[in-house]
Formats: sequence, C-alpha cells, structure tokens
Amino acid sequence: MRELEASLNYSFKNPHLLHQALTHTSKTGKLSENYERLEFLGDRVLGVSVAEMVYKVFPDEPEGNLSQRFMALVCKETVAEMALKLGLDRYIMAESIDVRHNDNVLCDVCEAVIGALYLDGGCETAIHFVQQHWRPLVDTHTRPPKDAKTQLQEAAHEKGLSAPRYAEIGREGVEHNPVFHMQVEIDGIEPQSGSGRNKKMAEQNAAEKMLALLGVEHGNK
Repeated sequence: MRELEASLNYSFKNPHLLHQALTHTSKTGKLSENYERLEFLGDRVLGVSVAEMVYKVFPDEPEGNLSQRFMALVCKETVAEMALKLGLDRYIMAESIDVRHNDNVLCDVCEAVIGALYLDGGCETAIHFVQQHWRPLVDTHTRPPKDAKTQLQEAAHEKGLSAPRYAEIGREGVEHNPVFHMQVEIDGIEPQSGSGRNKKMAEQNAAEKMLALLGVEHGNK
C-alpha cells in the first residue's frame, strides 16, 4: 500500500479505505470490505471534478460542447486507461487475476480510489487529484471530440445512405478478459469489422474502418 500511496502522491490516514477500494467482490461480499460503495461515491466525485474543470477551461463553449467533452473524459474506457496509467491494476485483490484486465473492473477500482480519497482527505483533496490527472487529457485546441459511431451516423445521413447497423460476429478469450468482434453494415457498402475489449470499443473500431472506406476522416478536424 505504501508503494501505491507514493504513486498516488497521497498518504492515507485510514489505510483500510485504500485496501477496500482495491478489493473486488469476488474476494469478499461484505460491503464494508469491497469497493462497490466507494465506487458509487467516487463516480460522483469524478463527475463533479471533471465538470468543474471543463467549465473553467472552456469559458466560451455552450452546454452541448461541454457535455461532449465531459462524456469523453468520464467514460468507462477513459477511466480504465487512467487506472492502468496509475498502476492500479497491479494492486487489485480478486479471486482471479484475469479481472485486472477487465475495463469494468479497472473503471470501478479507479472510481473507488477517488471515493476513498474523498472520505480520507476531503473534497478538495479528491477534486485536486482528479483534475491533476485528467487535465492532461483535455485538448484546448480542438473542437469537442466526436466518437466514430456518431460521426458515421452523421456521414451516412449526409450521403443519403441507410443508418449503420451493428452486430456481434464473434467473441474469444477468457470470461474476465474477452475480445469482442463487431461488424457494422450500411446498405450497398462492404461491411467492416472491428475488435475490442468490450462491445463499445469493437463497434468504435468498426465504425472507424467504415469511415475510412467512405473517405471520411475521423477526428475533430
């Protein structure tokens, strides 16, 4: 725990909170010992911290743009990646080591750690932690990020094509660390497939390939 505290740049007055934030439900079903309740709290703290940050960083943007930026910063994939960046996966306590590679678990643990910081150090400590680590993810020089699925939906409409349809075409790997294969279809266009650690990521991958096939550049330009 001391090694992790050094990585988090915070020393817990109540070490049990950090231990609890890292304990998966497969290890214990006791609410006072696993991360479920802390994850609930941390999710709310993360939300208000990021909302405040984008509100201040982009003073001239309307609510719709702020919402797009907010969702990109608090989505499961972003929070899971932050968990990996912080090295939380190495400290997760669970019956199976496979859960350390699961995006849902990584996201939950990261939010639980934020909740633990809130309870142990107070609101300012938790908000400072979130904004310190999430601030580098904010690009002040681009328009709000638009995900590939949204962009493909708009591109298909503009080109007079049918709406994109997604379907799972395969799945492999162990239960706690699966790889999904998804396919996107548009009438009259060659189907494209993509893979990812969850269906959403696989769909985004497939949508990016379809955008490329349609000659549409994916991104904020």
